[in-house]
Amino acid sequence: MKNLTILLIVLLLSFPKYVNAQNDGAVVAGAVGALVAIGASVAAVEQMKERAELTATEWLLANNPRMTSFSLKTLDFDGKKLKDMSSASLITFKIQEFMPMDQPELNGRKQVLLGFTSHGWINEYGIDFTKVKWFLIDRTEWVKMMVAYVKTASDEKNENKVEGLLTQGKILNRGIKVKNKAVIPFYRLSGDMYVVVDYSDAMKFIYNERSLGIFLKETRDLVQIKRSSLIEIHEFFFEDN
Repeated sequence: MKNLTILLIVLLLSFPKYVNAQNDGAVVAGAVGALVAIGASVAAVEQMKERAELTATEWLLANNPRMTSFSLKTLDFDGKKLKDMSSASLITFKIQEFMPMDQPELNGRKQVLLGFTSHGWINEYGIDFTKVKWFLIDRTEWVKMMVAYVKTASDEKNENKVEGLLTQGKILNRGIKVKNKAVIPFYRLSGDMYVVVDYSDAMKFIYNERSLGIFLKETRDLVQIKRSSLIEIHEFFFEDN
């Protein structure tokens, strides 16, 4: 947001020179109008993010009354792959508890709140958060999810081995890497091939095009999680290792 604001200011400052050189006020008017539109769009997105963060906080307060001191920040406002053509998407929030004191440190339990959206959650009237399905997961559940995914996407079926490697390295599109070395490669599949595992009563995991897809049984939505979101969630849980 800060970088975009600076860019807008620089562009606006450069327009008078452009006018003198081109002597074309229409060009300037159009350019300024475009910048105003960009600024309005950025502001609208920021408002949507703030509203989503507020709604996530309200959901957490309503469903986890024992949490009395915590930080909640947006991790990713759109966690699906760009070429994913489904109407569903994913918003993620990182949560960490702390002890109340003057200038407290975030050193308590970490969790991630996943918000799966379905068709029509953004319309001409704003955001309809009744179309968001929430899942709160901790580090243990995240590792369990990733173990199931890795077993689906590769030949490695030893759960203890997969879990150990996950705690040491990163999970990427091509597999697990530990210190930049590939330790578990994923299957190479064409775009129309899918490997599926029934993970829980709420979701299935799908491996396709070197991506994790999550199918929500209740809404029948399939979302392909983008690589950066997987990395960010994994690093959030294991950054202290």
